[in-house]
Amino acid sequence: MRLGAKAMANAGAALWGLSVLAVGLVNLAQPNYGTAFLEGLASVYPGYHATASIGDVLVGTGYALLDGAVTGWLFAWLYNRVVGRIQGTQD
Repeated sequence: MRLGAKAMANAGAALWGLSVLAVGLVNLAQPNYGTAFLEGLASVYPGYHATASIGDVLVGTGYALLDGAVTGWLFAWLYNRVVGRIQGTQD
């Protein structure tokens, strides 16, 4: 069974993007919530700062959408390559 790379990219983007968006929005309402997580993201995503502002939430969400899409696509590509080789050796 093969995975659809485009579907995995969309799923990864949605999952990671919504996760970062949710933590960022809750952090706007409760400044102590998720600060370590957001600071971790700030150390990885250039231009993103873990300040409680809507602009940073949007920048972080944008990075997360891109990051999740690329990761989902790479996962599907790698999975399909491995499964293809395994199925090829079993024939």
